[in-house]
Amino acid sequence: MILPHPSGTVPQRTPGAARKRQGSCHTEQEMRRTDPDFRRQLEGYSLATAEIFYRMPDAKSLIQTYVWQDYDLAPEFPNLRKFLDFWTRELDGPIHSVRLAHSRLLRPAELRMVEHEFVLH
Repeated sequence: MILPHPSGTVPQRTPGAARKRQGSCHTEQEMRRTDPDFRRQLEGYSLATAEIFYRMPDAKSLIQTYVWQDYDLAPEFPNLRKFLDFWTRELDGPIHSVRLAHSRLLRPAELRMVEHEFVLH
C-alpha cells in the first residue's frame, strides 16, 4: 500500500526502483533455492497421476484403488514403472489395471525474460 505524501500527492514509483535498492534479484544463492519440482518441469517432467486398481489379497473378487502422483517423463514414465515394479515384487495385492493421466505444467518455451515492470497501486 502506498500512503499519500504529507504534501497530499501520491509519490510516483519508478519501475525496478526497489530492486535497484536491494541489488540483483537473481543472486546465485536464490537460484540454488529454486523449487526442485519447478526445475524438474523445466527438464521436461510432467505431473503424472495413476489410479491403480488392485485385487484384495484375501478377497480376490474385491477391487480397491490407490492413487499415485509424481513428476515423471512421458511417454516412458520411468518413475511409475519403478513404482509398479516395486508393487508387483513387494505387495500382496495383484494389480488389475492402471489408469494414467498426465499434463505438461510448464515448458521451457513458455518462459521469457521481462524487460519492464509496471506497478499498479
